[in-house]
Amino acid sequence: MIDHLRSDILNGVYAPGDLLPSELKLTKLFQLSNKSARKGLDALVEEGLIVKVDRVGSRVTEQLPGFFQSISFGYSSSIERDFALPLLIEDFRKLHPTIRVKALPLQSVSNYLGTVKDYMNSGLLDVCTINNLDFQHLEENDDIDMLQPLVPQTHTYRFAQRAFTQGQTLLAQPIVFSPLVLAYHRTHFQEANVPEPDGSWTWQDIIQHAHTLAVPGQRHGFYFYLLSDNRWPVFLLQSCMDFAMKQPGAFRLHGTPLLESIRLCKELINNREVFPRYLSESNDDVNELFLQGKVSMILTTYTSLNDFKDLDIQYDISPVPYLFEPRTLLNVIGVAVNRNSKQPQAAAAFSDYLASARAQRILRNQTISLPALKPVAEEPLEDANSLNRPSRYDLFRETISSFRMNRDLNMPLHSFFPLKTILKQYWSEFIDEEALCGQVEELLNSPSAKGGVYAEE
Repeated sequence: MIDHLRSDILNGVYAPGDLLPSELKLTKLFQLSNKSARKGLDALVEEGLIVKVDRVGSRVTEQLPGFFQSISFGYSSSIERDFALPLLIEDFRKLHPTIRVKALPLQSVSNYLGTVKDYMNSGLLDVCTINNLDFQHLEENDDIDMLQPLVPQTHTYRFAQRAFTQGQTLLAQPIVFSPLVLAYHRTHFQEANVPEPDGSWTWQDIIQHAHTLAVPGQRHGFYFYLLSDNRWPVFLLQSCMDFAMKQPGAFRLHGTPLLESIRLCKELINNREVFPRYLSESNDDVNELFLQGKVSMILTTYTSLNDFKDLDIQYDISPVPYLFEPRTLLNVIGVAVNRNSKQPQAAAAFSDYLASARAQRILRNQTISLPALKPVAEEPLEDANSLNRPSRYDLFRETISSFRMNRDLNMPLHSFFPLKTILKQYWSEFIDEEALCGQVEELLNSPSAKGGVYAEE
């Protein structure tokens, strides 16, 4: 039993901080008496491999003498796909053989950020992934102090660093960025004799051509997951309005470009000739309909294109259609280090590795995600034909000036999410336009909802 447990500890089967099986389980597993099992555990205590915790059990020591450090890495549902995570962790282990990364996927957690905060405060997470919306939430709720300041990479895109910077301090390493794009079936366009989309397309072009592409009973012309916070805000951004008021109570929705953009979204999703009445639960549902050929065009992101990377589907991408000005919604994903990590150097080493040119090059060659390190994102691919990339993969380089994040609305999240609820009611026709304007104006003119933030004259 001693040899078996020692081997498992030294080989990382039980990482520092992990609990060993209970004494009762060990007696059954190794067919020992309680007394013998207890003596065996005492021997491992003397070797410095475990400590006994009253009423808890036997725990592997946090700092194994002369052996390994262990860090826990929490990440959201799509990171294994979007980062090629198993390859990166294995490569990191080759560079840092004394550091073990314990991956903690949080796929089933509905409140990802809340779980991350709880785990960090409990010392259960050393490193985690966050996106720019998560970072904004941490800032506005005064939780940003839980993140360790980091050293910026020299050649990271500035807009990616801005997503995780407070003042002059970088608090998460940007790893990938993912602008919203229009993906389309090239074969559908050829069959319908419709010209492929380009940067000149407006939303009216989408509506017009979606009618031509639609085949009754077989496919619709256009679709997207409306409720995604990385989809619907693009309409607000394209209104070019700033939600920061010059004085309290001054916000008006009536007669504004913002109202036009909200109307446009309603027109799109309620056009049953082109937009399916499909109750999607996530962006994955939209991708599945696209793969099945049931929709010709979708709003999606570069990271979501990873669902197509190994499949035989003829598709391409184009800039998002525009209303008043070409703008698209940007999502940036980074890694943050717990300021109270018990292994701060090891945690920082892992975050720095993920942002390094070596890791970013693995990510670019193995996924369709866009690395945050500019030289790597823009260098020629080692094997351009290894994945099913869109022919216009480099489109992002021409559209950087159109990138906007949710925070560019200049609206605090405690107004952003109630606004989403009001818009859902309007788009679902539970309230009319007059009620929409009244409720939005009441929300955004409320000092408590607005957070007391007004733009300077």
